[in-house]
Amino acid sequence: MKHKRGYKRGYPVAILLGFESDHAVLWHVFSHVAKLHVTLKLNGKRPDERALYSFHESVVDALRPALDEGIRSIIVTAPMRTTYAQDFLDHVQRHHAYLFQPKSANRATFAQLVGSADEPHKVAELVKTKEFHKLLAETTSDEVDLILNALEKRLYNVNTGSAVLFSLKEIEVRVYDRKMGNGTETNYLILTDKYIADSKDRNRINRLLQIANNRKVKTRIVNVETPAGKRISQLGGTVFFTQPKE
Repeated sequence: MKHKRGYKRGYPVAILLGFESDHAVLWHVFSHVAKLHVTLKLNGKRPDERALYSFHESVVDALRPALDEGIRSIIVTAPMRTTYAQDFLDHVQRHHAYLFQPKSANRATFAQLVGSADEPHKVAELVKTKEFHKLLAETTSDEVDLILNALEKRLYNVNTGSAVLFSLKEIEVRVYDRKMGNGTETNYLILTDKYIADSKDRNRINRLLQIANNRKVKTRIVNVETPAGKRISQLGGTVFFTQPKE
């Protein structure tokens, strides 16, 4: 039963980062649910610049594993009439500018939303709002466009040692190979939601997604109605490709 519950969370979509006066809460947002990841305390008072700097750096450090896995859509929330969210974004722009560079492979997409995300019931209400879904669509679309641009480059310039695979069987062979990922390339797996919904063997796809995640493959499921989704549909509904790390 535990195995089945794991699938109900769906696929990773974004990070929800909620700021309060003395702490921040980081949630992993999946297609079906948001899961609490970590709560980070502010050791000191906000007017203390050193304490606030250390606090913001601890939040960035907590984001790194998700960023490394390819989750680059981040929605930052804070209660109304506070500057907590903007204070953090200002910190990131000053000290981690690479996350905002348009052409950088390490770029993340940030969006702000008014609200509290420090408790499960508040998050449950927040993720149901139209504003949240609008921001989520905008940030994930921006993120997927970056991946799609990288794919297009691979399609027209497939160098020796790189791979662009379209069949599920070929992708499984590649992902299940324990030798995959020698540290010199980044692996991407993109599927449309329609491809998954129409599959006659979803357990097979779920297993692929789970192992891909364990192997640090940057996996994205895209809405078939989006421009990115339509492009992936033209390629069969699923694509795996590699890209040399910068």
